[in-house]
Amino acid sequence: MSDQSNRKFNVVYLITFIGAVIAGVVFTLGSSSALEATNTVEFCTSCHSMQYVEEEWMESVHYKNASGVRAGCPDCHVPHSLGPKLYAKVMAAKDVWGEIIGTIDTEEKFEDHRWTMANRVWSHMEKTDSRECRSCHAFDSMDLTEQERTSRKKHKRAEAQGITCIECHKGIAHEEPMEPDEA
Repeated sequence: MSDQSNRKFNVVYLITFIGAVIAGVVFTLGSSSALEATNTVEFCTSCHSMQYVEEEWMESVHYKNASGVRAGCPDCHVPHSLGPKLYAKVMAAKDVWGEIIGTIDTEEKFEDHRWTMANRVWSHMEKTDSRECRSCHAFDSMDLTEQERTSRKKHKRAEAQGITCIECHKGIAHEEPMEPDEA
């Protein structure tokens, strides 16, 4: 190869490399912006089907409480770490798809599928040891002396036996669905 061919190759290589770096930065910033934009209560409840559960959440202790701390949809349903967060977004796409194709686009249809959807969430929370709950709640920061006697006993036992939050706290932010009748 001549020096001129080498220089052309190097220039093309350099331009390609710089273009790839710029594309990578744009993709990363765009992805980050998209993840943040879809990580809000407003986005989550923009589908009709999620407005039903928003009303329940607004009556729960995760919305109204003495401390004024509010846990929104992403606090309970979206992990903080990137890998699990992306997995949660893909799984949430099933609900968006259900809204689009009409599987859960009315309150009646939503209720028909609610047991299955709730169990999918509960199962995932059990597998992750209620990771999202533990972002705010931790046994070592609980003042058990300030809890009701029953709660104190149950929390002590849960910590000792490795019981995860969702095993006892189903229906804490949303109404617990009725188990369907067996056919």
